[in-house]
Amino acid sequence: MLPINPDRLSYYFTTLCEIDSPSRGESRLSSYLQDLFTDLGAAEVFEDNSQKHTGSDCGNLIIRFTGNRPDVDSIFFNCHLDVINPCMGVKVRRIDDVFYSSGDTVLGADDKAGIAILIEVIISLLQGNIPFAPFELVFTTCEEIGLLGAKSLSPGILNSRFGYALDSTGIDNVIIGAPASYGVTAEFFGLAAHAGLRPESGISAIQLASQAITKLSLGKLDHETTANIGTITGGTATNIIPDYVRIDGEIRSHNLNTLQATIEQFRQIFQTTISNWKITNDPISSFPHIYLSFPEQYPLMNLSLESLPILHTQKAAASLSRSLQCKLAGGGSDANFFNSFGLPTAILGIGMDHVHSVNEQIKLSDMKRTAELIYTMLTL
Repeated sequence: MLPINPDRLSYYFTTLCEIDSPSRGESRLSSYLQDLFTDLGAAEVFEDNSQKHTGSDCGNLIIRFTGNRPDVDSIFFNCHLDVINPCMGVKVRRIDDVFYSSGDTVLGADDKAGIAILIEVIISLLQGNIPFAPFELVFTTCEEIGLLGAKSLSPGILNSRFGYALDSTGIDNVIIGAPASYGVTAEFFGLAAHAGLRPESGISAIQLASQAITKLSLGKLDHETTANIGTITGGTATNIIPDYVRIDGEIRSHNLNTLQATIEQFRQIFQTTISNWKITNDPISSFPHIYLSFPEQYPLMNLSLESLPILHTQKAAASLSRSLQCKLAGGGSDANFFNSFGLPTAILGIGMDHVHSVNEQIKLSDMKRTAELIYTMLTL
């Protein structure tokens, strides 16, 4: 029987969830964790200087434990400090084995369950005087608003060769792949005119954008690729032909060739919409015109089944007489950037459910099960 203490795990999880830590406001949680891990004897506890890039009120938090098994490789574990809105004033409810919020906020299991699990594992190792591998903890900021903390992390700051992000739904699963994602921004510039007196003098940016959107392939494009237009902004009044509209979206794919082909398809549709208007109406006019950008949001994650994190976690699971299922994810996480840095990183399912909603929940038994796996990974 592994010495994971469910009551202590419950205490730390509840405490963490009730510390406000919105994106760009993670400093209270970071300070709490710095004090906690210093008291637990961490060799190093420090923040990086990523806040100048992220706009957070603190940097990414790095913690090192040297362990007492110098013969084995160091491992890093990653969680994010921030919680998606509504996240202020969380009050945790527990009914039997399941944690909920009071119903007007998210719970914050995404990703404070991961942090609580790591705290419990460390205390269990220290109290039992158990030999364990050296490890590092990387707690990032601003994950929920674009993985900004991980994107701003300097990979040379870490000693570990591989690691794990504790940041997925489900239990007994390992995420080995996640899509790359590019943003889609199209700004249409038309000409304003009075909609009642001289509508023929205007060029409706909203109409042009609508024509383009109807030609785009959206939703699930194939088993690896999705595309979406998420926001449309523009116009000033009902009696003015709108001279500006902006649409924003994204394209994700596990296949980089398909992703680039989809971007090019979007680009051609947008530009052809403008060209067709000019051909029909005024080929020499500078209006309408369009500004396009497709910024990378996060890189592709694609782990081999023979990579260090997969082999190590499978070995730990086998010693617990468990089997883990390797899966692909539909969204990005900090692990996308760690992998792009040359640090193989798998994502572990920790049991959180209904994330990004006020119905978010997690079972204590699932957190305990994940803690047992990580405890075993550090003591193999």
